[in-house]
Amino acid sequence: MTALAGLHTRTFNTLKLNLAMLENIFQRVTAKQATTLRDGPNGWTPLEILCHLRDFDVIFRERGELVLAQDNPPFPTFDADKLAAERAYNQGSVAQALAELTANRAQLLAFFEPLSDEQWARTGVHSRLGPFTMTDVLTHIAWHDANHLEQLTRVLAQAGNMGSV
Repeated sequence: MTALAGLHTRTFNTLKLNLAMLENIFQRVTAKQATTLRDGPNGWTPLEILCHLRDFDVIFRERGELVLAQDNPPFPTFDADKLAAERAYNQGSVAQALAELTANRAQLLAFFEPLSDEQWARTGVHSRLGPFTMTDVLTHIAWHDANHLEQLTRVLAQAGNMGSV
């Protein structure tokens, strides 16, 4: 196994673990907590964070598909707060959002896992971060998960809800 293949395997495993962490965290969060606790006065609720992760798994996969279909394509950009409002994230259900994230994560992994070395090297362009190889896209997804897992646990900890997590 090459070093790059090892990185991909570790990142796939991280994405699976991140999903398991979310499932474990949300087993301990009530529906009221999921929709009322916030990351600051205008920040997201736990449910909004979960829905954001669910939707961005689709966006990340679509970016990957774009990279395979075109040479050096620009990635579409999204206003995450606007998506949260338009899609009424906080009106949904935790169980449904988790089920959809689980399905989206399976599709995301199924897309990335069979890529060839040549495909991993293909690039697209992120509007703020510049050129991104497919490996960069994959590692960015893991970072994105970790960023929002920290946000989620911080929101819950500030409210005293992480004692048993």
